[in-house]
Amino acid sequence: MTSLSHHRSGTGEPLVLLHGIGSRWQLWEPVLPALRPHFDVLALDLPGFGASPPTAGASVGASRTGADADVASFADAVTSFAAAAFPGAASFHVAGSSLGGGIALELGRRGVARSVTAFAPIGFWGPLSRRWCQASVTGARVFGRLARPALPALASTAAGRIAVFGLFFGHPARLDPAVCLADVDALVAAPAFTAARSAFAGHRFTDPGTLDTIPVTVAWGTRDAILPAFQSRRAAAVLPHARHVSLKGCGHLPFSDAPDTCATLIRTTIG
Repeated sequence: MTSLSHHRSGTGEPLVLLHGIGSRWQLWEPVLPALRPHFDVLALDLPGFGASPPTAGASVGASRTGADADVASFADAVTSFAAAAFPGAASFHVAGSSLGGGIALELGRRGVARSVTAFAPIGFWGPLSRRWCQASVTGARVFGRLARPALPALASTAAGRIAVFGLFFGHPARLDPAVCLADVDALVAAPAFTAARSAFAGHRFTDPGTLDTIPVTVAWGTRDAILPAFQSRRAAAVLPHARHVSLKGCGHLPFSDAPDTCATLIRTTIG
């Protein structure tokens, strides 16, 4: 079994939650209270992010190719871990954010997931919007490293959180300052970041596979500045059988912006 840091809680059908590049399982904490009464929830740190060790090719040394840090490789790792975590289940529900949304769709395409909820998934970009995403997350990481000494003071005020975290959240003033700092530290420290970012260049969603046969929801924040919401139009064209939802006023990471809405989307997708 692939060794992955994770949080597990709740009872019911198995549900796996997947974060995006540079993030960690704690991204999902705002929605966990509404999910754990209904599902056996497994929130994972992907290899090389959060507290999970990287696979051999996902470390900084393999960053030129993105080997073992692309959507397919992460999907392999999640499949392996989930099979051991849910030994009595042939498949599981999955929800993912950004990179995690791309992985969730890949798991559904392969027939591994029994339902998919994807929040602003990667892979529906063109060359320019993909480069913008790569540049944005890289800039955030560099800023986090250079500005770290000043961040406690900035994160302590609503105005500071808006200035620093407004690229990712629709309502950054609502964020917990301590969580903000922990998220920055996770982004800066992630050994798989560079390889995963490089692998974005080779990923574009084209093949629905078995997604037409399972429940799928694709949700996009209207204030998403990382993967702007116009990409949802291509998602709707490629996945016409899916439910496509706009999250009004939400940013790229909508879970603290609208936790009840996000949890409801996951629950209604599962049915």
